This record gives sequence, structure tokens and C-alpha cells, in this order.
Amino acid sequence: MITTPLGEIPRTHDVVVIGSGAAGLVTAVRAADAGLSVLVLEKADRLGGTSAVGGGVMWAPCNHLMRRKGFRDSVDDAKSYLSAVADERMTAAEIDWYINTAPRAVEFLDERTHVRFTPLARPDYHPEWPGASTGGRGLDNEPFDPTTIPGLAELLRKPTYLPPISMNERDALRGAPIDPELLAERRRTGVRTMGGALVGRLVLSAVDRDVGIVTSARVTGLGRTGDSAASAGRWTLDVNDGAATVRAANVVMASGGFEWNARLRKALLKFPITPISAPSNEGDGLVLGMRAGAALDEMTAIWGVPVIAPPTQRYDGRQSGRMGNVEMTLPGSVTVNAKGARFVNEATNYHDLNRVFGNVDPATGHQENNPAWLVFDQAYLDKYSIAGSTPGVAEDWMVSAGSAAELAHKCGIDPSGLAATLERFNADAEFGVDTEFDRGASTQDRHLGDPANTPNPCLAPVRQEPLYAVPISAGALGTAGGLKADLQGRVLGNDEDPIPGFFAAGNCSATVFHDAYPGGGATLGSAITRGFAIGEHLAATHACRGLDGQGTPGPVHHTAVSHTAGERR
Repeated sequence: MITTPLGEIPRTHDVVVIGSGAAGLVTAVRAADAGLSVLVLEKADRLGGTSAVGGGVMWAPCNHLMRRKGFRDSVDDAKSYLSAVADERMTAAEIDWYINTAPRAVEFLDERTHVRFTPLARPDYHPEWPGASTGGRGLDNEPFDPTTIPGLAELLRKPTYLPPISMNERDALRGAPIDPELLAERRRTGVRTMGGALVGRLVLSAVDRDVGIVTSARVTGLGRTGDSAASAGRWTLDVNDGAATVRAANVVMASGGFEWNARLRKALLKFPITPISAPSNEGDGLVLGMRAGAALDEMTAIWGVPVIAPPTQRYDGRQSGRMGNVEMTLPGSVTVNAKGARFVNEATNYHDLNRVFGNVDPATGHQENNPAWLVFDQAYLDKYSIAGSTPGVAEDWMVSAGSAAELAHKCGIDPSGLAATLERFNADAEFGVDTEFDRGASTQDRHLGDPANTPNPCLAPVRQEPLYAVPISAGALGTAGGLKADLQGRVLGNDEDPIPGFFAAGNCSATVFHDAYPGGGATLGSAITRGFAIGEHLAATHACRGLDGQGTPGPVHHTAVSHTAGERR
């Protein structure tokens, strides 16, 4: 049995983890590996949170798997790159910690759990900076069949829109359509990829270790009952407004960000965003942590991404959207604001690209690029999918027109500005050199371009009528600010001292990168690495002290399980 009804769980635990995303599950697995009794409480009726619906990539420099695939890395290069990316926001100690801890987390998951990582041939997001890697730091997940484990497929949160292909398979497409037979077969058999594969394998690893898992269990109250390090009842958790009470020596907050809470977004973020994560991320952990005396950090930070939001794109009954950075990168499109002007290299990595949407026009005091318009022509529509559309098919939510002037009028774009932009852009595209923003000049730019389009895989004229446009705006994979934690994941109080027995990981905690984004998978890299560090800290404390506080380690007990979905290694 994978989950336990709330009414049947033991009432006292060494560790209670709030949230079942990658951060929480990695913490649970690592702590349980040391013999601690661990309970995972998930607010939603499905497991995995945003981890299960996202791309599932983890960014981990110097990991052992990249060397096996022929990718080269070094501690010095990783330090140089993180120092450049963080631009003094990360301290030397934080950089050292990440470069030391992330590879050990990967090694643990690879050798001690069902997780199956595969290095991606994907460059870092700033390949021109010192120490950048051309590939291997980003780790993909091999496809996973949850149907071989009774009940697991039904428990995993469904993907929002990502198709059942691995990230390696997606990158290889370069904008081309996916093999429909492969999609049909995987949907028929229930195969999960990307984040769903990661969470599925982590759940399986947690079950191996007798970790208790409860769904539809929202923590509505959190209080301290004592500060003794040996106290098994240090924390009291109220679940579902009094339906159950759980006591724990340690609480790990891993409940996701606050991007679906409109009140908190308005109060804390710099500009409006469209979230595309799990709608259960409403800031529960942030509120509970503040009530427990936690300090906050990086509250304006988000894991940003430009978003296209077709009216039909809904998740859990909420209006959502889809990442639009690939559509912005592919040749034959251009992104403009209401003035008809380009404002960024459209092939820039999605996090840094998203920041520019929030720029304020000093003349008006309003955002000048949010929303913007993705403008493309018939040749582009015939080749590529736009937010999941079928190539060659114009959807009702796409604005179409027989000329640039007519398109500008329909979209509220300045016609003369759009005409001037298209004239310059099309002339540049003919020669394959973007004289305004250097689109397609770097290896990172070209990675998601169309290699069949020469001489620049990111540039082609936008002129074959009819022309089309769709709104594109600032979005978020999740918020990245929250409870302030140290390198062991211990939540800090307003006096900067650790709150005894209180930990945080994932998007409910402040990002370890301090709003920097070194490469694809930084979100999960931050979450998994901190979750692993918490698990290590709890394991070390347990080994030194024992469950009774007398220095006698508790017994380590695992259930020996063999599954066709993947043997534990």
C-alpha cells in the first residue's frame, strides 16, 4: 500500500515532511535511510506537486554521471561559473556547499534509489561566461512505467501539458512534431517522463523505506511544544482543521511556493505573472512558517518563464498556460511590445528573458513589455507548434491578418513601430545576423533553434502572409523566495538563529541561488540539494544522539522490494 488513510497513521514521528514534491521526497528518503520514522503529508489528492508536472531536470555540476557520458567538468570551472552567474549574491561558502553537496545528492539517488538520471547535452544558460559547461550538468529522467506498481499511476499528479517524452527526446526534436505513434503508445500504457518519472521513482523509493504517505492532508496548524533536542514531541501539527493531530521531533516544510495565491503575489512580487505550476501552491508553508517565527528572504524572486496562455489551457480547473520560450526562439517569429518594438534577444534563457517583461517605461510608469506579442507568419505556422497547436492549423485564439498594419490594428500595437521592426528584422534574417540583439549568436541560443534553418537556426523573415500574433507574458514555474534557511536547511528565526527541529526545502524556502539561474534544472537542483542536505543532517543527528537522546542510534529497517519498474541500486 503506497498511502495510508489519515486516521490510521501513527501520531508521533521523528520527521514529518509537509509536501510530496522532489524536495520533500528526497528529504524523506534520505532521512528514512538512516532509520528515522518519516511521515509525508500532502495537501492535494495527488502526489508530486510542481515537481511532477514540470520538466524534471536537475542542474548539478561535477556529477559522476556526466563523466560517464564524456562530458568534462571541474570544481574550479563550476566555482568560476557560479561566481559569475550569482554576481556576488552567493557567498563563497554557499558556492562551495552547492558544488560539494549536489553531486553527492546525485550519487545517493543514483546508487540508493530507483531514480534514473541521464545527462543532457544542453549548455549552461550563459555559455560565454567563465567555467560554463557545454553539457552534462543538467540531468534528465528516463521514462518510468508506474502501472507496474498497483495504485501508483493514479496517485501521481498528472502533467499540465508536457507530452510523455523525455527531455532528451524533446531537445532532439528542435521544434519538429513528436512521433504520434510514440505519444499514443505511452499514453496508452501510462508511461511518465520528465518530472512525473522523477516523482514516481522517489515515491517508490520512499515506500521501500516504510515512509508513511498521506494525501488530502493539509497542515492547518503548526506549533512548538518544547525546545529540547531530544524531544520526540517538539512539534504539533494540526491536519485538516482538527481532523488529526500529529507530533514530530522535526518538521520539514516542502510545500511549494505561493504563486497561486493572488493576495500574496500582489503583496510580494515585482510584477504580475501567470503561474504554470501545481495550483495547490498557495503559500501554506510560508504562512505556517511565519507563524512559527521564521525569517523570510528573497521574497520577490521567481523561477521565471514567458508564458502563452490559450483560453483552453486549464489545470485543476484553473486558467494556466505553457512555456513560450521555444516559440520565441524558433526562426520565423519575432516578439514585440505595444510600441511594435523588440525588447530582448528572444532566444535568451527563459529566466533572464522573463525579467525583461517586467521593465517599467519611465515615461508612463507602466510595464512596457507585459504582455507582449509573439508575431509569426504562415511559414512558421506550417512548421511549428504554438502552445501545443497542430502545425498548419490556425487556432481561434490566434489573431490573424492579411498585413502587418491590419495585425497591428487588431492587437493594439503601434503600426509604424511594427512595420519598422519587421523591416529591420527581416533584413537581418536574410543574412542570418541579428544586428539589434544578436539572436542566435550563442550556443545557448541555438540549442532550441531549428538546425535545418541556415545560416542561423533562430532567424527567418516574418513576411509570408497571413501574419499571426498571440499574447505572451511574464510567467513563473514557481516562486523562489520564502523561509530563510541555512546550508543544512535549518529554518532561521528573525534573530538569525536556527529554530530547533524546523527545516525547509524547495520553493517554500528562499532559493539557494539568490535569484540567479545557472542552467536548466536550477529549480530542482536547489530543491533536491537542500532536501538531501536536510536528510543528511537529520541522519547525522540521529546517529550521534539516537531516538531517545542517549547516543544510541535507532535501528535501520528497509523493506526489501523488487519492482519491474526499476531495481533499487
